[in-house]
Amino acid sequence: MESARLLDSLAGDFDRLRKVATTADLAAPVPSCPGWTLADLIRHVGTVYLHKVECLRLGSHPDDWPPPGIADEDPAALLDRSYAALSAEFGSRDPADPAFTWYGPDQTVGFWIRRMAQETVIHRVDAELAAEVEPGAIPDDIALDGIDEFLIAFIEYGSRTWPDEYGDTLGTADGRSVRLDTTGGSWLVRATPEEVQVRVSDLDGAEAGVTADPPTLLLWLWNRAGDDEVAVTGEADAVAYLRTVFAAGAQ
Repeated sequence: MESARLLDSLAGDFDRLRKVATTADLAAPVPSCPGWTLADLIRHVGTVYLHKVECLRLGSHPDDWPPPGIADEDPAALLDRSYAALSAEFGSRDPADPAFTWYGPDQTVGFWIRRMAQETVIHRVDAELAAEVEPGAIPDDIALDGIDEFLIAFIEYGSRTWPDEYGDTLGTADGRSVRLDTTGGSWLVRATPEEVQVRVSDLDGAEAGVTADPPTLLLWLWNRAGDDEVAVTGEADAVAYLRTVFAAGAQ
């Protein structure tokens, strides 16, 4: 997806997130992030933005993160200054410029543009759920991009690169496949004790399937939508197991 489109999405979702942050009760619990208040969520987003600014400036992960004092800063003020810094950093670079990222296949500024757009759309929904307002729409193209990022970068790449982060979850994998279908895309996901494999072609032979529109499937992958919001076919226990894999890989 073009970085310009992702930047537009980032800006729109940030504006919505900021509106909720400045009008809702910051002490409200976030149902999709157990144990967090809305203030915690807003502070998290601001801290993530600043972390990516430092990654771009330093060419590596910053040491001793987060910096002292950030936990005491007003959440809305932190959100504003962090987004301003992130926008300035993106505006001073070309998406194709080289940049340090945690994802080996893509070491460009464009990776962080995509990551921050997708980070923001999910947490915008979290904020809306905390504020008990109707979540705004997620455009299909943004959702499709987010589904692909989640499956390829977080789950497939993550399971191969940091298998310890999955704990004992992958150890019980039996190799069954689940096909994920939505308008505009399909993926076959197979968990083994060694890794999670994701295919976008040769999709036959799945033991189970999950079908939903793109926004709902994206939210389901990030555990922001329940099984009752998608259509599950085939071996339901294979889908249930895969959700535990997704939860481990998305931490």
